[in-house]
Amino acid sequence: MSVPTGAGIAGPAPTAPARTGWRHVVANLRDRKVLAMLLLGFSSGIPIYLVGNTLGFWMRENGIELSTIGFLSWVGLAYSLKFLWAPLVDKADAPMVGRWLGRRRGWMLLSQAVVALALLAMVAVEPREDTLLVAGVGLDRLLVFGALALVVAFASATQDIVIDAWRIESASSNEQQGLLTSTATLGYRGALLVTDALILIAAAQVGWGVSYVAMAALMGVGVVAVVIAREPASSAMGAGLQPTLWTARGVYDAIIGPFFAFFRQHGRMALLMLLAISLYRMPDFVMGPMANPFYADLGIAKETVGAVRGSAGLVATIFGIAAAGLSAVRFGFTPTLLTGAVLGPGSNLAFAYLALHGSDAGVFTAAMVIDNFCSGFAGVALIGYMSSLTSVGYTATQYALLSSFYALAGKVLKGFSGVWVEQLSVGRSLMEGYAWFFTGTALIGIPALVLCALLVWKRPPVPPAVAAAGGEPG
Repeated sequence: MSVPTGAGIAGPAPTAPARTGWRHVVANLRDRKVLAMLLLGFSSGIPIYLVGNTLGFWMRENGIELSTIGFLSWVGLAYSLKFLWAPLVDKADAPMVGRWLGRRRGWMLLSQAVVALALLAMVAVEPREDTLLVAGVGLDRLLVFGALALVVAFASATQDIVIDAWRIESASSNEQQGLLTSTATLGYRGALLVTDALILIAAAQVGWGVSYVAMAALMGVGVVAVVIAREPASSAMGAGLQPTLWTARGVYDAIIGPFFAFFRQHGRMALLMLLAISLYRMPDFVMGPMANPFYADLGIAKETVGAVRGSAGLVATIFGIAAAGLSAVRFGFTPTLLTGAVLGPGSNLAFAYLALHGSDAGVFTAAMVIDNFCSGFAGVALIGYMSSLTSVGYTATQYALLSSFYALAGKVLKGFSGVWVEQLSVGRSLMEGYAWFFTGTALIGIPALVLCALLVWKRPPVPPAVAAAGGEPG
């Protein structure tokens, strides 16, 4: 069985089956880059819910309206617009620490420090609807709080740019790229367990402020990863070979070159790929800001939510990640992407049923299991697919472009999620409004499903050498 080398495009066919025996896997696990990738994945996952879904729970408990919670979720657009400053991260060293640590590791450390400091500032401000006095000037507290959340999102998105580049550049083979992708996903999901589950249990005991301080301290895991990691050889070599950023050639190479290279490599399929990626996780994005407020309105205690997410939800996530990894190895990235396009939005229907059924612990647990398995599967499917589309030399910028397309439309629309729930509740109960909303988020996944089916249909035939090895190019 060979490991896929592409995704819906013709890639170089392997000449021999990839080594997938347990001894080779163990040898990879002894590589320090795998440990660094696990810690970096964890560091990448810490901030995102702290300015997203988990923050919605904190705000709802403080009496903030659903529409305001939805609008504040727009700070997450920083993750979708990161392609705008990805060329700078790709071609320039980080201030102060870049020359010392190298280009990739320098940006990692700087972004991690900014995330931690901004989280501490959010704790000092708190989400309340009153006036905050700063140097004798009265400011709207929620606006200041939102601005700090935006700083966290911006620094976190910068960290994601460079971690993705480090992951892709550090892999010595397609097989190891798959291992690093799964390892990064495992670390990332571990962080989501902390910030989406354990933090709710902690907040019930010690309060939101102390819990967020602890999350800021956990960014130290990323610092440890920076110490363990080594600067990729291609990044170090590229730093010496690339033209100076502030020349005409340097600007072209940093900003325009990655996009031309992408369309030149994939041709007419490029637009189909970008469109499929942009719609793939839209159901999850649109639903996201309302999930935790929904639990609060349903009357489920936050410690119960945290306990279920940290037990049954965690097991389901691990199974979803493993299933996607096995599917990618056996069937290729594109068929795995298609499967995720069915599972992802379909899981939203479980929440619609929960809204109509009520706060039954068994139904809630079942909904969590379904959602976590499907999200774990779809997440790995999309990451693997996007990673297979990048070109050496433009890794950070091209991957930032792809991950921005994957999130931009959904993150724009999710800002209106609170308004939609409120409008759907007019003339109905609030729970009925939630049920209609969750059903609608599942239906908007249909276009992505159609586009993924087209990618499978249009992918090139399997070369004879690959077929003999038991695999396919994507």
